[in-house]
Amino acid sequence: MKIGVVSDSHGHIENLRRALRALLERGIQVFCHLGDDYEDMRALEAGTLEVVQVPGVFSSYYRDPAVPNRGLRSWGGKRFLLTHTKVRHENDLPGDPDPRELVAKGEVDGVLYGHSHIPEVLEEQGVLFLNPGHLKDEDKKGYPPTYGLVEVKEEALSGMVYDLYSGEVLFSHTLGGTR
Repeated sequence: MKIGVVSDSHGHIENLRRALRALLERGIQVFCHLGDDYEDMRALEAGTLEVVQVPGVFSSYYRDPAVPNRGLRSWGGKRFLLTHTKVRHENDLPGDPDPRELVAKGEVDGVLYGHSHIPEVLEEQGVLFLNPGHLKDEDKKGYPPTYGLVEVKEEALSGMVYDLYSGEVLFSHTLGGTR
């Protein structure tokens, strides 16, 4: 199973579309948007693709109890947390799951997050963490627009972050075996 991951599109709709096209070419079955800006997804036509999104911490949607701030999903036998932040945030609502607690309790195999605009793929406590970066044409942190791909196989969980324009893999990590 392949999961496409984007975050922090900030109104850069053409880059969001470009990321979705690139991920579709890579064979994704699921497309995740991890906040900033929640409304950007309205501009996409994803067809029958499963689309999951969470709002950014400063969005009005984040303060709306009817909109989940974090999502727990299972794909390909692996459990994922989808969140805008890697850790709890002061704008969390009561009842929002704590990412660090879920990791510590072994309740997730992967954490997909955004917020920092810094792309990365790493392993912490046996869990794959992936931040797909941002989709802005220019960003003060110095990283180009990027998107992420998670591949779930029975024996491994892999994450990659790609440069939006070149398609080059900038970061990758694979967890072998099962938890």
